Amino acid sequence: MNFCSYLCKKLIRHTKTMKRITTLLLCIAATTMSVQAQTNSEEVLKVARCANDYFMQKYEDPTVPTNWKRVRPSSLWTRAVYYEGLMALYDIDQQQRYLDYTDKWANFHQWTPRNGIKTCDADDQCCSQTYLMRYQQQKEEKMMAPTRENLDQQMTKGSPKGGGSIYGWWTWIDAIQMAMPIYMQMYKLTGEAKYRDHGMKMYRWSRNECGGGLFNVKEGLWWRDADYVPPYKEPDGNQCYWSRGNGWVYAALVRCMNELSPKEKAYKELKKDFLLMSEGLLKCQREDGFWNPSLVSSNYAMPETSGTSLFLYGMAWGIQKGYLKEEVYKPACDKAWKAMAEQAVHPDGFLGWMQGTGKDPSAGQPLSYTRIPDFEDYGTGCFLLGATEYYKLLK
Repeated sequence: MNFCSYLCKKLIRHTKTMKRITTLLLCIAATTMSVQAQTNSEEVLKVARCANDYFMQKYEDPTVPTNWKRVRPSSLWTRAVYYEGLMALYDIDQQQRYLDYTDKWANFHQWTPRNGIKTCDADDQCCSQTYLMRYQQQKEEKMMAPTRENLDQQMTKGSPKGGGSIYGWWTWIDAIQMAMPIYMQMYKLTGEAKYRDHGMKMYRWSRNECGGGLFNVKEGLWWRDADYVPPYKEPDGNQCYWSRGNGWVYAALVRCMNELSPKEKAYKELKKDFLLMSEGLLKCQREDGFWNPSLVSSNYAMPETSGTSLFLYGMAWGIQKGYLKEEVYKPACDKAWKAMAEQAVHPDGFLGWMQGTGKDPSAGQPLSYTRIPDFEDYGTGCFLLGATEYYKLLK
């Protein structure tokens, strides 16, 4: 090999190496710029719109029933949670198409809880949260009357699973999110304290009596239902605190306090639990910003988007209210958003690392960036709740 050839080959290798380095640096710069941009409120809104557009385009007709293993009407709880998120998005992005999409759904179901007026199942009642939000905006009696009739009849009936108690309907903590805000909304809309008082008694029954009490005050975390209280343990010997289940309660506390005056006894009671939960949840956050499906156990240690979204929702709200120290909780919110925006949200708006329906950390496993959960609607709703409240915090 002559000297010229040798120099040429060395130069080519050097050029390729420099190209690789340049490419790497550009990628790092782009990632850094992206992360910085996503801390801007308008970029957060863009991501929220993207996730919602994906859902509205995929499920263009909101009246079509779901069909996973069996046919269910689109007023089921999973879809109802989506509309909670959509209404939150509307608060910061007032596009008429969001209301049209909501009203087409609600009118189709005649503004009535799933399975009718006589149901006492919180999952059936969840859709009423959106009905009452629309009533507050439009003041059309048809939007409120079925829900009011539904609550009135429930307040006189004993729960078979709750030992016959008229307060014993919420035997699983998901129910607190699905139904408790409705009681507080009805109180605010009518001024009748019976709704607030009954809702609080139902909450206390779940908190203090169901399974010996589902809220562990010492840790600020909830067991999902009576099947998971001690002596039940995860395989590694730790308590089973399901991420999304705790997220449901955390979100419910926020949504209920939003309907009450801070001067009310009920508000102060819920605020106390909110603060306990905030402290407990902060201790569980992963270094990358997500929360695991199982909050304190090494079992199923992986990112999970629905719980993370709900915790972001609550913490961002708490900071804005002045209840949570910004210097402590704002970094947790930033990490949570960064994690989801970078690792869960696909370019088309699909949300990865989303746990499917179930009742504990084992449900819908294994999770991944690309796996489609059995239902996509509630996950989008959770994400929109978190994104919109984080937007408000940044704004």
